[in-house]
Amino acid sequence: MKQAVTLATVAVKFLERTGLAPSTIKTYEITLLSLLTEYGSWSIEIISKQTLVEYLDTLSHLKYTTHHKHQAILQSLFNFAVEQGYIKSNPIRGLKQRPPQREKGEHKSDDTIKYLTPEQLNILYEVTKYDLRMSAIIHLLHRTGCRIGELLALNLSDLDIKNQKFQVLGKGNKQQWCFYSDDAAESLAQYFKYSRHKNIDALFTAQHPVTLKVSRISYYTFHDYWRKITSTYPELNGVRIHDLRHTYATERVGLISIEELRSLMGHENIQTTLRYQKVTSQKSESAARHALSILINPDS
Repeated sequence: MKQAVTLATVAVKFLERTGLAPSTIKTYEITLLSLLTEYGSWSIEIISKQTLVEYLDTLSHLKYTTHHKHQAILQSLFNFAVEQGYIKSNPIRGLKQRPPQREKGEHKSDDTIKYLTPEQLNILYEVTKYDLRMSAIIHLLHRTGCRIGELLALNLSDLDIKNQKFQVLGKGNKQQWCFYSDDAAESLAQYFKYSRHKNIDALFTAQHPVTLKVSRISYYTFHDYWRKITSTYPELNGVRIHDLRHTYATERVGLISIEELRSLMGHENIQTTLRYQKVTSQKSESAARHALSILINPDS
């Protein structure tokens, strides 16, 4: 008879993964403590969506941003459990985050779009240039604006290398073309030549350190690399993978029409695209004021 694996056992293995910074492990331990106190002895197979939703509801005293972090860590824990074969699916996959509660004075920031500055991009490219797989992924995310899930789902056969483009299945199961630049093409070529595993169609591959089995790189594996990089360099602290998509959009506002940008981003609603125009306007205002201060006070 198969022995039940407890939630606590899986959590220990989750925290023992290589590459986690001590501060990250400490954060995870503190966050998971109350969950494990309540359900640690339960078999992970019987923990349902309802159980986790009820648990998250008990954390209503937390600020909504902290609540989101708790939920994100739970998502990561159960994603890990799926990848390790303890469960077949993540019970809270796709669960919506708790919205801010106005009665508590919680409000979403008006500026929800975060993008990388040129200085941050330079640092990111510099620190990943010797990791050919990571460099190629970052180049494609930045130069095409596609989502990380869309990129990692690609097969080698999906690429039109000659014309430097590929097609992804975006939101609403809509096909969308993504076009990449010469520097991204060069980064891909280096990855193909020196780093990519052969005899598998997945575009971005990974090899298990123990079994040596080659498979498609998972979001969990990539995110671990990303977290390690952004936690190591203070200039990149808080930068999210999705911010590369925002960076792509803000770089193109004013260079192409909003309708063209909407098409490239795969937005169904033009209002979603117009958010980037607001951010670019704020950047323009900041640049204008900086120029004025130099003109008025040239010695400063």
